[in-house]
Amino acid sequence: MELQNFQKINAKIKNAFDQLKKNNPKALEKKLNLSWSNWGFGMESLSDSAQRLAEAGIQYIELHGNHYGPDLGYCSKKVLTILGDHNITVAGICGMFSEHNDLSSNVAMHRQSALDYIRRELDFANAVGAGYMLVVPGAVGRPSAYDASEFDRSVETLRIVADEFLKHNVRAAVEPIRSAEVSLVRTIDDAKEYIAAIDHPGVQHINGDVYHMQAEQSHIGQALVDAGDMLTNLHLADSNRCALGCGSLDLDTIIMALYLIGYNNDHCFCTPEPLGPGGDPYPAMFGKTDPALLNELVNTSASYFRHRETELTS
Repeated sequence: MELQNFQKINAKIKNAFDQLKKNNPKALEKKLNLSWSNWGFGMESLSDSAQRLAEAGIQYIELHGNHYGPDLGYCSKKVLTILGDHNITVAGICGMFSEHNDLSSNVAMHRQSALDYIRRELDFANAVGAGYMLVVPGAVGRPSAYDASEFDRSVETLRIVADEFLKHNVRAAVEPIRSAEVSLVRTIDDAKEYIAAIDHPGVQHINGDVYHMQAEQSHIGQALVDAGDMLTNLHLADSNRCALGCGSLDLDTIIMALYLIGYNNDHCFCTPEPLGPGGDPYPAMFGKTDPALLNELVNTSASYFRHRETELTS
């Protein structure tokens, strides 16, 4: 029986991976860096979060970009002390962009708020050694466009701070998000177009998210291959946005695609972000979450990811 179209792409990726494994086994020796995005942990203390990740064998963390004002957000010295006590390194910063700090807004004060926010986060990112900062070109939670000039305004605004990404040695990672949540930049190709329009060495990378990619990409594995070395972080959750292994996500093909693009290096991360099924998950970042549920999410995701990776690479 003839394979379905997605199965043909799966087979192409698997064949390429098998050839890599056979012809260059050293390319598979270094394993993928497993991180975790902590904004879904809500109001929980960073110390408790770090302990959970350390117990699950996770050595990297993507920190909630919570410097929403000069008096808000993590203190870099305290962060380094807490994470150092648990042998955890900061992978990157999860930038949070709403209608109030929207790079594409038709309200100038909101664009200025986005610039001020990025500058605060870059100062913090540099202080804690973060390698990237996630940037969303338009507000998350606003799927309807303001007008036909959103893209141009966003490009123009982000270009203002592009030099500062280089100054702080932080990669700007543009994240495509599904059309149910944003009005622009929804696919890997959209992100490439946006990055090309900015045309600046400080903005050259992509943050993928398999949950959004399920809705917007024809094939997640192929989209990752197409992203190539522009990809620096990948958010992970299963098909139901729950822990890895609890849905129908083809994790094996994703892992194989990542190895094919040489993603197993010091600057790239696989970062689970299982926010749960249903509607808007964002109120949870300022609420209290059940520690037992978080423990299950982390342990299940980490163990399943490493198990599938070992099955493929051993």
